[in-house]
Amino acid sequence: MEESSFLWDIWVDEVLSKLESLKLLRSLRPIHLPKVVADRCNSGSIATYPLNLDRDIKFFDGPQKWDRASVEVNISEATFRKWLHDAPSAGDDNEVESGRDGKLKKLFVFSGNDYLGLSSHPTVIKAATWEHGMGPRGSALICGYTSYHRLLESSLADLKRKEDCLLCPTGFSANMAFMTAVGSVSLLIAGTKPSKDDKVAIFSDALNHASIIDGIRLAEKQGNAEAFVYRHCDMSHLDALLSNCSMKKRVVITDSLFSMDGDFAPLTKLAKLRRKHGFLLVIDDAHATFVCGKTGGGAAEKFDCETCVDICIGTLSKAAGCHGGFIACSKKWKLLIQSRGRSFIFSTSSPVPVAAAAHAAVVVANNEAWRRQAIMKRVQEFRSLTGIPVESHIISLVVGSEDKALQASRHLLELGFHVTAIRPPTVSPNSCRLRVTLSAAHTKDDLIKLTSALAQCIVFKEVEVCSPSYSKL
Repeated sequence: MEESSFLWDIWVDEVLSKLESLKLLRSLRPIHLPKVVADRCNSGSIATYPLNLDRDIKFFDGPQKWDRASVEVNISEATFRKWLHDAPSAGDDNEVESGRDGKLKKLFVFSGNDYLGLSSHPTVIKAATWEHGMGPRGSALICGYTSYHRLLESSLADLKRKEDCLLCPTGFSANMAFMTAVGSVSLLIAGTKPSKDDKVAIFSDALNHASIIDGIRLAEKQGNAEAFVYRHCDMSHLDALLSNCSMKKRVVITDSLFSMDGDFAPLTKLAKLRRKHGFLLVIDDAHATFVCGKTGGGAAEKFDCETCVDICIGTLSKAAGCHGGFIACSKKWKLLIQSRGRSFIFSTSSPVPVAAAAHAAVVVANNEAWRRQAIMKRVQEFRSLTGIPVESHIISLVVGSEDKALQASRHLLELGFHVTAIRPPTVSPNSCRLRVTLSAAHTKDDLIKLTSALAQCIVFKEVEVCSPSYSKL
């Protein structure tokens, strides 16, 4: 067993013993809902569970007509006009317009996160058609955790090749829960406010997601952790920070695929540093889960370093086409996080239809491997059509000023393409960009039309793919 896993196992065991002695360990006990419930709306009829694993899950060996629903949307003319002029809106434009003449404008979506097109899959829709309401409403620790939630956790743990998994209401809350839990380790071991060397040292990539940043800030504010930010994907800088750190409890956390830049974290190099320095390696695999790797296991599977990743945090609102977050980890870490992760403890659990639909999406994604192949083909086609050396299905076209990005986005909108301009504070000044996302539901013809439209407002040879390194922490 590597030193990092060994030391953290000891510390987590110590914390769990302390929590048990204080009677602060929290348990998850799944509720099994009735298989048949009378439908009160229709006297005499019976509504059953919406999904039978043997009967209702259907797979397809290629694109179907319903896949287009995830990449084609309609907006009202009123919304279109306001959007085109960047005018503020209260969101009631569609209601006003459709009530008058019903005119709608079709847009091709190249800015969403439904990378595999699963949100419109018949099996996912069937699973979400829950005739008994939302299920028990409460936090997972009270009454909101059902056999459906447990089934989803088990399928995600298998996907990530981890011992267990903890569901959270969102990916944001999953990162927050982990950070508050890991920050509590030093406090619980010390029994009082820890000294500097007894705190948890958290090393974070400069371009990590806001949920990681906010979680670190909370852990620091509680006085249990100290943050160290390393330059984006700069392993020499991280190595130097680790070498000069006297704190023993070390965590390195990074996005696996960066949402605003489209580049991968150097996971093989991080694995090498993990062996050298003995830290806990945590990745936020939100944008790579289901898309990358032979089975959709994510970035760690893609780079063949799953055993080096101690904890994998993810979301079900991207390639799964559903909603929710998760933390794939060991049983010990799960017990710690569900006992000390505040954003998990004090949130209502996901509605049962959402959990059922997410589980269906996991099963479909695993079996319809053509979706991963299709999205990788779209990446290759975009590269060929533009000459831009993109790495992933997230394509960040840095154009510079805010005016340039907005002008390009408006031009694309006029041509029927939904491509968002990303501006400060999401990105640093003068690194404004068009963020293009590709989906398995897109076709080569879609890409030809998009790149033709892009060529009218940007010069491909002058476009930067990724932004300069800067810190958001």
